[in-house]
Amino acid sequence: MNNNVHGRIFFLDLGAGRILSVNPDGSDLKTIVEEGRKLPDGLAIDAINGYMYWTNMGNPSANDGSIVRSNLDGENITILVPPGETFTPKQLQLETKTAKLYWCDREGMRVMRSNLDGSGIETLVQTGATATDRLDQKRWCVGIAVDPDGGKFYWTQKGGDNAGEGCIYRADIDIPGGETPVTRTDIELLYSGLPEPIDLDIDLANRMLYWTDRGDPPKGNTVNRAPMDPGPNIKERPQVLIKHLMEAIGLALDLKGGRMFVTDLAGSVYSANLDGSNLKTIVAAGGNLTGITYVP
Repeated sequence: MNNNVHGRIFFLDLGAGRILSVNPDGSDLKTIVEEGRKLPDGLAIDAINGYMYWTNMGNPSANDGSIVRSNLDGENITILVPPGETFTPKQLQLETKTAKLYWCDREGMRVMRSNLDGSGIETLVQTGATATDRLDQKRWCVGIAVDPDGGKFYWTQKGGDNAGEGCIYRADIDIPGGETPVTRTDIELLYSGLPEPIDLDIDLANRMLYWTDRGDPPKGNTVNRAPMDPGPNIKERPQVLIKHLMEAIGLALDLKGGRMFVTDLAGSVYSANLDGSNLKTIVAAGGNLTGITYVP
């Protein structure tokens, strides 16, 4: 089996409102959905049941974000979370163990989840509530990853542009009894002082977090990794794996294949080994690219 072409990559073009698909070696590029300029950002695939799920940010000031599902061929587009139920949904994760969708809501300043049909919408974390709060980018939740067996979820808060205010947090999947998304006391700060952390993925076997960072060089526009359990040694810092991307956004790991796939807003899809070596551009000038996912 040629690992270079095994599996399939799906990714989003924010500018044109498209979902595209390509082989891991860059061959057989296809446009699956052209939905218009609704600013899609997060993408998840349920290959077993034949569905794609994605977030539309909508107008960042209008509170009209949504979450949509379609068949893998782009047919039967269905709105699951309608405009007004989430503000500007960003990265999306499909958690199969309990059949939930998890996502971060940037201007909504929260982490959210729902059932796979869009019912049962819940807020798990709320970092702000007012229009003044919304102006504080330190409150903006962007990337998310879920560890159902460990009972935790992880998310990024990006901070201002190149401000070095970005953070990565985790909390229990279930809010502690008697607490709320605002008052919950189980939130752990794992990493702080990051340029602008965006999308997340996790390697549970090796207990590693991977993420893209959109800040400017020398510390930003990178792919990074760090232990999921940093422990008491606060000097333990993230490892930069890939540098010099052009507005790094999407990230997806192929753990069995020992590789990652990354998108940037300048229109490229990249592949690399999990340590950042063997970096290749597999799609160029593909649009304004955001979310990406890999299907074995």
